[in-house]
Amino acid sequence: MDLDMLVSEIRAHPGVTRKHTISEVISFFPKTVGGTVLASYGEDAAVLDYGDTVLLLAADGIMESLVKANPFFAGYYSILVNINDISAMGGVPMAMVDVISMKDEKVCGQVMRGMEAAVKKFGVPVVGGHTHPDCMYNAVDVAILGTARKGEVIYSHTAKEGDDIIFAMDLDGFFPEKLGFAWDTTSKKGPDIVRKQMLIMNEIGKLHLAHAGKDMSNPGSIGTLGMLLETSGKGGYVDVSRIPIPEGVDFVQWVKAYQGYGFVLTALPSHSSKIIELFGSVGVTGAVVGKVDGSKTLSLKEGKDVKVLFDFNKEIITGCDPAMVPGQSVCKSCG
Repeated sequence: MDLDMLVSEIRAHPGVTRKHTISEVISFFPKTVGGTVLASYGEDAAVLDYGDTVLLLAADGIMESLVKANPFFAGYYSILVNINDISAMGGVPMAMVDVISMKDEKVCGQVMRGMEAAVKKFGVPVVGGHTHPDCMYNAVDVAILGTARKGEVIYSHTAKEGDDIIFAMDLDGFFPEKLGFAWDTTSKKGPDIVRKQMLIMNEIGKLHLAHAGKDMSNPGSIGTLGMLLETSGKGGYVDVSRIPIPEGVDFVQWVKAYQGYGFVLTALPSHSSKIIELFGSVGVTGAVVGKVDGSKTLSLKEGKDVKVLFDFNKEIITGCDPAMVPGQSVCKSCG
Protein backbone atom coordinates (compact mmCIF):
# COMPACT_ATOMS: atom_id res chain seq x y z
CA MET A 1 0.00 0.00 0.00
CA ASP A 2 1.35 3.43 -1.01
CA LEU A 3 0.33 5.47 2.04
CA ASP A 4 1.34 8.78 0.47
CA MET A 5 -1.01 8.09 -2.43
CA LEU A 6 -3.79 6.99 -0.07
CA VAL A 7 -3.43 10.17 2.00
CA SER A 8 -3.64 12.29 -1.15
CA GLU A 9 -6.70 10.41 -2.40
CA ILE A 10 -8.63 10.76 0.85
CA ARG A 11 -7.72 14.43 1.38
CA ALA A 12 -8.85 15.30 -2.16
CA HIS A 13 -12.00 13.15 -2.02
CA PRO A 14 -15.11 15.33 -2.59
CA GLY A 15 -16.85 13.43 0.19
CA VAL A 16 -14.27 14.99 2.53
CA THR A 17 -13.65 18.39 0.94
CA ARG A 18 -17.34 19.31 0.66
CA LYS A 19 -17.61 18.98 4.46
CA HIS A 20 -15.38 22.05 4.92
CA THR A 21 -18.27 24.44 4.29
CA ILE A 22 -20.06 23.13 7.38
CA SER A 23 -17.84 25.44 9.45
CA GLU A 24 -19.10 28.43 7.49
CA VAL A 25 -22.78 27.49 7.73
CA ILE A 26 -22.87 26.78 11.46
CA SER A 27 -21.20 30.13 12.19
CA PHE A 28 -24.63 31.71 11.55
CA PHE A 29 -26.32 29.75 14.34
CA PRO A 30 -26.03 30.02 18.14
CA LYS A 31 -23.64 27.50 19.68
CA THR A 32 -25.37 27.33 23.05
CA VAL A 33 -26.79 24.09 24.36
CA GLY A 34 -29.40 24.06 27.09
CA GLY A 35 -33.04 23.53 27.93
CA THR A 36 -34.35 20.69 25.82
CA VAL A 37 -31.32 20.63 23.47
CA LEU A 38 -28.78 18.11 24.74
CA ALA A 39 -26.62 18.04 21.58
CA SER A 40 -26.85 19.41 18.09
CA TYR A 41 -24.10 20.29 15.57
CA GLY A 42 -21.40 17.65 15.36
CA GLU A 43 -23.74 14.71 15.82
CA ASP A 44 -25.51 12.60 13.19
CA ALA A 45 -28.75 13.78 14.80
CA ALA A 46 -29.68 16.52 17.25
CA VAL A 47 -30.64 15.19 20.68
CA LEU A 48 -33.69 16.71 22.39
CA ASP A 49 -34.70 16.03 25.98
CA TYR A 50 -38.13 14.40 26.26
CA GLY A 51 -38.64 13.02 29.75
CA ASP A 52 -36.99 9.63 30.23
CA THR A 53 -36.24 9.46 26.53
CA VAL A 54 -34.69 11.70 23.89
CA LEU A 55 -35.92 12.67 20.46
CA LEU A 56 -33.38 12.39 17.64
CA LEU A 57 -33.82 14.83 14.76
CA ALA A 58 -31.82 14.78 11.52
CA ALA A 59 -32.07 15.77 7.86
CA ASP A 60 -30.20 14.96 4.67
CA GLY A 61 -30.29 16.26 1.13
CA ILE A 62 -29.21 14.12 -1.81
CA MET A 63 -26.38 15.37 -4.02
CA GLU A 64 -27.47 16.74 -7.39
CA SER A 65 -25.02 14.44 -9.17
CA LEU A 66 -26.76 11.37 -7.74
CA VAL A 67 -30.22 12.64 -8.76
CA LYS A 68 -28.89 13.06 -12.31
CA ALA A 69 -27.03 9.74 -12.43
CA ASN A 70 -29.69 7.49 -10.92
CA PRO A 71 -32.97 9.05 -9.74
CA PHE A 72 -34.26 5.76 -8.32
CA PHE A 73 -31.26 5.34 -6.04
CA ALA A 74 -31.40 9.05 -5.15
CA GLY A 75 -34.86 8.41 -3.73
CA TYR A 76 -33.82 5.15 -2.10
CA TYR A 77 -30.74 6.65 -0.47
CA SER A 78 -32.67 9.71 0.74
CA ILE A 79 -34.44 7.30 3.08
CA LEU A 80 -31.42 5.11 3.86
CA VAL A 81 -29.05 7.91 4.85
CA ASN A 82 -31.56 9.32 7.31
CA ILE A 83 -32.20 5.92 8.87
CA ASN A 84 -28.45 5.43 9.25
CA ASP A 85 -28.14 8.80 11.02
CA ILE A 86 -30.66 7.72 13.67
CA SER A 87 -29.14 4.24 13.96
CA ALA A 88 -25.67 5.75 14.44
CA MET A 89 -26.93 7.54 17.56
CA GLY A 90 -28.19 4.28 19.03
CA GLY A 91 -31.74 5.29 18.20
CA VAL A 92 -34.84 3.77 16.67
CA PRO A 93 -36.20 5.59 13.57
CA MET A 94 -39.85 6.64 13.88
CA ALA A 95 -40.99 8.65 10.85
CA MET A 96 -39.84 11.02 8.09
CA VAL A 97 -41.01 14.04 6.12
CA ASP A 98 -39.73 14.99 2.68
CA VAL A 99 -39.27 17.97 0.40
CA ILE A 100 -39.56 17.12 -3.30
CA SER A 101 -38.54 19.68 -5.92
CA MET A 102 -39.31 18.76 -9.49
CA LYS A 103 -38.51 19.99 -12.94
CA ASP A 104 -39.02 16.70 -14.79
CA GLU A 105 -42.02 14.54 -13.83
CA LYS A 106 -40.30 11.40 -15.12
CA VAL A 107 -37.28 11.99 -12.87
CA CYS A 108 -39.58 12.78 -9.97
CA GLY A 109 -41.47 9.53 -10.52
CA GLN A 110 -38.23 7.53 -10.39
CA VAL A 111 -37.17 9.31 -7.19
CA MET A 112 -40.54 8.54 -5.60
CA ARG A 113 -40.35 4.87 -6.60
CA GLY A 114 -36.95 4.67 -4.92
CA MET A 115 -38.33 6.24 -1.75
CA GLU A 116 -41.30 3.86 -1.83
CA ALA A 117 -39.01 0.83 -2.09
CA ALA A 118 -36.93 1.97 0.87
CA VAL A 119 -39.95 2.76 3.05
CA LYS A 120 -41.38 -0.71 2.41
CA LYS A 121 -38.03 -2.34 3.14
CA PHE A 122 -37.13 -0.53 6.36
CA GLY A 123 -40.65 -0.02 7.67
CA VAL A 124 -40.10 3.65 8.56
CA PRO A 125 -42.93 5.76 7.08
CA VAL A 126 -42.91 9.12 5.31
CA VAL A 127 -45.76 10.96 7.03
CA GLY A 128 -45.79 14.32 5.27
CA GLY A 129 -43.65 17.01 3.74
CA HIS A 130 -43.72 19.55 0.94
CA THR A 131 -43.70 19.48 -2.86
CA HIS A 132 -42.34 22.14 -5.22
CA PRO A 133 -43.99 21.18 -8.56
CA ASP A 134 -42.59 24.05 -10.66
CA CYS A 135 -38.83 24.20 -9.99
CA MET A 136 -35.95 24.64 -12.41
CA TYR A 137 -34.22 21.63 -10.85
CA ASN A 138 -34.87 18.14 -9.45
CA ALA A 139 -34.07 17.52 -5.78
CA VAL A 140 -35.08 15.42 -2.80
CA ASP A 141 -34.49 16.20 0.88
CA VAL A 142 -35.70 14.21 3.88
CA ALA A 143 -35.87 14.85 7.63
CA ILE A 144 -36.27 12.09 10.19
CA LEU A 145 -37.38 11.70 13.80
CA GLY A 146 -36.15 8.92 16.06
CA THR A 147 -36.00 8.08 19.73
CA ALA A 148 -33.69 6.52 22.31
CA ARG A 149 -33.42 6.12 26.05
CA LYS A 150 -31.63 9.12 27.53
CA GLY A 151 -28.63 7.23 28.89
CA GLU A 152 -28.21 5.07 25.80
CA VAL A 153 -27.41 7.65 23.11
CA ILE A 154 -24.17 7.08 21.16
CA TYR A 155 -22.57 10.48 20.51
CA SER A 156 -19.83 11.48 18.05
CA HIS A 157 -17.97 13.81 20.41
CA THR A 158 -17.21 11.40 23.26
CA ALA A 159 -14.30 9.25 22.02
CA LYS A 160 -11.73 8.63 24.76
CA GLU A 161 -7.96 8.16 24.69
CA GLY A 162 -7.11 4.46 24.72
CA ASP A 163 -10.32 3.42 22.96
CA ASP A 164 -10.19 0.80 20.25
CA ILE A 165 -11.33 2.08 16.85
CA ILE A 166 -13.77 -0.39 15.28
CA PHE A 167 -14.95 -0.45 11.68
CA ALA A 168 -18.16 -2.43 11.11
CA MET A 169 -19.00 -2.95 7.41
CA ASP A 170 -21.36 -5.16 5.43
CA LEU A 171 -19.14 -6.76 2.79
CA ASP A 172 -22.12 -8.30 0.98
CA GLY A 173 -22.94 -5.57 -1.52
CA PHE A 174 -22.16 -4.00 -4.87
CA PHE A 175 -21.44 -0.68 -6.58
CA PRO A 176 -24.47 0.27 -8.72
CA GLU A 177 -23.86 1.38 -12.29
CA LYS A 178 -22.49 4.95 -12.44
CA LEU A 179 -22.23 5.03 -8.63
CA GLY A 180 -18.64 4.01 -8.03
CA PHE A 181 -18.52 5.38 -4.50
CA ALA A 182 -21.87 4.10 -3.17
CA TRP A 183 -21.59 0.56 -1.77
CA ASP A 184 -25.14 -0.81 -1.81
CA THR A 185 -25.76 -3.45 0.85
CA THR A 186 -29.53 -3.19 1.30
CA SER A 187 -31.49 -2.91 -1.95
CA LYS A 188 -31.15 -6.63 -2.76
CA LYS A 189 -31.67 -7.86 0.81
CA GLY A 190 -35.02 -8.67 2.39
CA PRO A 191 -36.77 -6.51 4.99
CA ASP A 192 -36.10 -8.93 7.86
CA ILE A 193 -32.31 -8.71 7.74
CA VAL A 194 -32.02 -4.97 7.03
CA ARG A 195 -34.39 -4.17 9.89
CA LYS A 196 -32.32 -6.33 12.24
CA GLN A 197 -29.17 -4.56 11.07
CA MET A 198 -30.87 -1.19 11.62
CA LEU A 199 -31.25 -1.92 15.35
CA ILE A 200 -27.76 -3.23 16.20
CA MET A 201 -26.45 0.21 17.22
CA ASN A 202 -29.52 0.54 19.44
CA GLU A 203 -28.51 -2.71 21.14
CA ILE A 204 -24.93 -1.44 21.54
CA GLY A 205 -26.32 1.71 23.15
CA LYS A 206 -28.52 -0.26 25.53
CA LEU A 207 -25.51 -2.30 26.66
CA HIS A 208 -23.30 0.83 27.00
CA LEU A 209 -20.57 -0.79 24.92
CA ALA A 210 -19.34 2.17 22.85
CA HIS A 211 -17.98 5.56 23.87
CA ALA A 212 -18.64 7.12 20.43
CA GLY A 213 -19.98 6.22 17.01
CA LYS A 214 -20.84 7.53 13.57
CA ASP A 215 -22.24 6.06 10.36
CA MET A 216 -19.86 5.84 7.40
CA SER A 217 -21.18 8.49 5.04
CA ASN A 218 -19.86 10.40 2.01
CA PRO A 219 -16.33 10.95 3.41
CA GLY A 220 -15.85 7.16 3.42
CA SER A 221 -14.76 5.00 6.33
CA ILE A 222 -11.52 6.78 7.22
CA GLY A 223 -12.93 10.24 6.48
CA THR A 224 -15.88 9.55 8.77
CA LEU A 225 -13.48 8.52 11.53
CA GLY A 226 -11.69 11.83 10.98
CA MET A 227 -14.94 13.72 11.58
CA LEU A 228 -15.56 11.78 14.81
CA LEU A 229 -12.05 12.43 16.13
CA GLU A 230 -12.20 16.10 15.19
CA THR A 231 -15.48 16.58 17.04
CA SER A 232 -14.10 14.67 20.03
CA GLY A 233 -10.89 16.73 20.12
CA LYS A 234 -8.86 13.53 19.80
CA GLY A 235 -6.49 11.80 17.41
CA GLY A 236 -5.55 8.27 16.60
CA TYR A 237 -4.28 5.88 13.98
CA VAL A 238 -5.72 3.33 11.56
CA ASP A 239 -3.79 0.24 10.48
CA VAL A 240 -5.04 0.03 6.90
CA SER A 241 -4.20 -3.69 6.69
CA ARG A 242 -6.92 -4.38 9.28
CA ILE A 243 -9.80 -2.73 7.42
CA PRO A 244 -12.38 -5.32 6.26
CA ILE A 245 -12.79 -5.32 2.46
CA PRO A 246 -14.76 -7.47 -0.01
CA GLU A 247 -12.76 -9.69 -2.33
CA GLY A 248 -11.97 -8.07 -5.67
CA VAL A 249 -12.75 -4.47 -4.66
CA ASP A 250 -10.11 -1.76 -5.11
CA PHE A 251 -8.88 -0.60 -1.71
CA VAL A 252 -8.82 3.14 -2.45
CA GLN A 253 -12.32 2.99 -3.92
CA TRP A 254 -13.45 1.03 -0.87
CA VAL A 255 -12.22 3.41 1.84
CA LYS A 256 -13.63 6.41 -0.05
CA ALA A 257 -17.04 4.80 -0.56
CA TYR A 258 -20.31 5.63 1.17
CA GLN A 259 -21.33 2.48 3.04
CA GLY A 260 -24.94 1.37 2.72
CA TYR A 261 -24.39 -0.17 6.15
CA GLY A 262 -21.22 0.80 7.98
CA PHE A 263 -20.26 2.35 11.32
CA VAL A 264 -17.18 3.71 13.04
CA LEU A 265 -17.12 3.13 16.80
CA THR A 266 -14.70 3.75 19.63
CA ALA A 267 -14.86 1.59 22.72
CA LEU A 268 -12.91 0.18 25.63
CA PRO A 269 -10.78 -2.74 24.39
CA SER A 270 -12.70 -5.01 26.78
CA HIS A 271 -15.93 -4.24 24.87
CA SER A 272 -14.64 -4.64 21.32
CA SER A 273 -15.24 -8.37 20.96
CA LYS A 274 -18.88 -8.04 22.08
CA ILE A 275 -19.47 -5.20 19.60
CA ILE A 276 -17.95 -7.25 16.79
CA GLU A 277 -20.06 -10.26 17.84
CA LEU A 278 -23.28 -8.21 17.70
CA PHE A 279 -22.52 -6.98 14.19
CA GLY A 280 -21.57 -10.51 13.15
CA SER A 281 -25.01 -11.74 14.25
CA VAL A 282 -26.53 -9.79 11.34
CA GLY A 283 -23.87 -10.62 8.76
CA VAL A 284 -21.72 -7.52 9.25
CA THR A 285 -17.93 -7.74 9.54
CA GLY A 286 -16.32 -5.83 12.39
CA ALA A 287 -12.64 -5.34 13.16
CA VAL A 288 -10.44 -3.33 15.50
CA VAL A 289 -8.47 -1.16 13.08
CA GLY A 290 -6.69 1.29 15.39
CA LYS A 291 -6.57 3.31 18.60
CA VAL A 292 -7.70 6.71 19.84
CA ASP A 293 -5.04 8.96 21.37
CA GLY A 294 -4.65 12.59 22.42
CA SER A 295 -2.51 13.74 19.49
CA LYS A 296 -5.32 15.49 17.55
CA THR A 297 -3.86 13.93 14.41
CA LEU A 298 -5.23 10.98 12.43
CA SER A 299 -2.48 8.81 10.99
CA LEU A 300 -2.49 5.84 8.65
CA LYS A 301 -0.07 3.01 9.19
CA GLU A 302 0.96 -0.22 7.52
CA GLY A 303 3.76 -2.14 9.11
CA LYS A 304 6.42 0.41 10.09
CA ASP A 305 5.19 3.00 7.59
CA VAL A 306 3.15 5.84 9.17
CA LYS A 307 1.67 8.91 7.45
CA VAL A 308 -0.38 11.75 8.92
CA LEU A 309 -3.72 12.11 7.14
CA PHE A 310 -5.33 14.98 9.12
CA ASP A 311 -3.78 17.31 11.69
CA PHE A 312 -6.62 18.88 13.63
CA ASN A 313 -4.16 21.17 15.42
CA LYS A 314 -4.03 23.26 12.26
CA GLU A 315 -6.71 22.09 9.81
CA ILE A 316 -10.37 21.06 9.70
CA ILE A 317 -12.79 18.68 8.08
CA THR A 318 -15.98 20.24 9.45
CA GLY A 319 -14.44 22.74 11.86
CA CYS A 320 -16.36 21.21 14.76
CA ASP A 321 -14.27 20.68 17.85
CA PRO A 322 -14.60 21.14 21.63
CA ALA A 323 -13.22 24.70 21.44
CA MET A 324 -16.40 25.86 19.71
CA VAL A 325 -18.26 25.80 23.03
CA PRO A 326 -16.27 27.84 25.60
CA GLY A 327 -16.14 26.32 29.06
CA GLN A 328 -17.22 22.83 28.01
CA SER A 329 -14.84 19.90 28.14
CA VAL A 330 -16.55 18.25 25.20
CA CYS A 331 -18.46 19.81 22.34
CA LYS A 332 -22.20 19.16 22.49
CA SER A 333 -23.12 21.56 19.73
CA CYS A 334 -20.75 20.96 16.81
CA GLY A 335 -21.01 18.90 13.66
